[in-house]
Amino acid sequence: MLASIFVVDGIRTLTRPESRVQAVRPLTDRVTPLLERTDPRLPTDPVTLVRVKAAADVLAGLALATGRFTRPAAAVLAAGLIPHTATGGRDRDQMLRNLGLLGGLLLAAVDTEGRPGIRYRTTHAVDRSQRSVRRALRTARREAKIAAASAVAARRLPG
Repeated sequence: MLASIFVVDGIRTLTRPESRVQAVRPLTDRVTPLLERTDPRLPTDPVTLVRVKAAADVLAGLALATGRFTRPAAAVLAAGLIPHTATGGRDRDQMLRNLGLLGGLLLAAVDTEGRPGIRYRTTHAVDRSQRSVRRALRTARREAKIAAASAVAARRLPG
């Protein structure tokens, strides 16, 4: 349900980008010099930038809705929501709606769906590896002692 608003709004903006161009023009005017300095091949036309953001919203929204790459998709949508909120004007309801969406996206970006997080998994993988190494050392010491005792016993045998 969280992704549906991004998919619908993204499709609407892709088909009619002119409706958003005037609202984002102050932002694109500030971003255009940065884009030109970064790489002159990057698009700087406001209509193209609006379409790129709309396409990113649609793709990330579909990924979030289908459960594929949910954490990166939520992060992309949250990052795209910040300039959308900044250029949205002074409409209080729109700003509150965007803040609510941002909160939901941030929760989705950190949600591991009940599975352990990367920190937990790496810590436990290191612990398992250390235990395995200690066990191998113990076994090697034990076998070395047995081999040494066997060598001593073999020297004592007549023959």
